[in-house]
Amino acid sequence: MTETYSKPRQQAEIAFGKTQSQFLSRDRAHEELDAVVVARDEKTQRLREARLAKEEEARALVTAAPAPKRARKT
Repeated sequence: MTETYSKPRQQAEIAFGKTQSQFLSRDRAHEELDAVVVARDEKTQRLREARLAKEEEARALVTAAPAPKRARKT
């Protein structure tokens, strides 16, 4: 069932198709960028938590170690 449209209608359909494909393409690009941003933020959060845990562990080791005794001057 093929429909034949007038020349202006055909041009309008073609223009609409191009606009729609550009819109969908732009939408897909935004979704991909959003996914990259989310992945980066998650990785940054994991690394921050690991760094803070390591710093806390180092801080605990320093406070747990006894202070060295100083020699007295006579």
